[in-house]
Amino acid sequence: MRFRTVTSPHILGETSVGRIMRRVLYAMVPGIAALVWFFGWGVLVNLSLASGIALLAEAAILAVRNKPLALYLNDYSAVVTAWLLAVALPPLAPWWLTVIGVLAAIVVAKHLYGGLGYNPFNPAMIGYVVLLISFPREMSTWPIPHGIDQAHAMTLWETLQAVFSGVQPARFAPDALTGATPLDVLRTQLGLGLTVTEVRNSPVFGIVAGSGWEWAALGFLAGGLWLVYTKAAAWQIPAGMLGTLAVISTIFYGIDPQRYAPPWFHLWSGAAIFGAFFIATDPVTASTTPRGRLIYGAGIGLLVYLIRGFGGYPDGVAFAVLLMNIAAPTIDLYTRPRVFGAHRE
Repeated sequence: MRFRTVTSPHILGETSVGRIMRRVLYAMVPGIAALVWFFGWGVLVNLSLASGIALLAEAAILAVRNKPLALYLNDYSAVVTAWLLAVALPPLAPWWLTVIGVLAAIVVAKHLYGGLGYNPFNPAMIGYVVLLISFPREMSTWPIPHGIDQAHAMTLWETLQAVFSGVQPARFAPDALTGATPLDVLRTQLGLGLTVTEVRNSPVFGIVAGSGWEWAALGFLAGGLWLVYTKAAAWQIPAGMLGTLAVISTIFYGIDPQRYAPPWFHLWSGAAIFGAFFIATDPVTASTTPRGRLIYGAGIGLLVYLIRGFGGYPDGVAFAVLLMNIAAPTIDLYTRPRVFGAHRE
């Protein structure tokens, strides 16, 4: 009697690209909710506009490449890229800024390299860096958090007018809506000779970092830990990145606490936590070996601190991730785990 045989795998898992991407979107919700609460409707406007443009661009390129639309649009990768970029943009950024960034991410950084799985660089960070280098003024101005002054909260209609027409509400003074980020304030004021203690007295700072920013970071931390728990993200990368950032900032803080910010400020400011769990863990562009992920994350943490402390930009997560994207293949080459049963001379 002959029995029917089949090839492995005999146990099929439930993991798919679409399922993982949806988990990433769900995990971003707590942090996004905090951003909306403190920075207004512009966060949701950016998310909606970026998602729509990303799906249109994805569909257009897939049609040109003769790829099935339903299959690739349902993997949610374009939406994840759009959300990652939209969260990093100032909530009152003009509409054309979002459009340019999304097109650079989807068309150039993703599809010109062959699409999902073939892109060597994180698409969202490519879009962000293109905007940061090309339009530094528009990218460096954020709304004043509502936690500082609730009177600065804009309605949805006022936000739409500001984003799509550039017209600010007449009831606000020109400089009453927006200002520099905490990282930018710290960098600028330290350059003018002030101490960290004097700079921290500014109303833009909260308990451990920037007012509003620290709560958004807490939301992204909760979502990021859930991603690690569900194995949608590798724990080694955020551990390596945040651990290295904490260690090196502690060293410099110990050398001169009035010249260098404390480690908790660096961990809770800017895109450190968001980048560690949602950007650096991109499975396509990050390192894939266990030891390699730790090295990859550590490299990002080191570069973030160097750019923040000694570079020309207040936050360096995007540049650090892209630089380590270049190094990822080499890191994987030299950190490959030993194959079971293989003999080494």
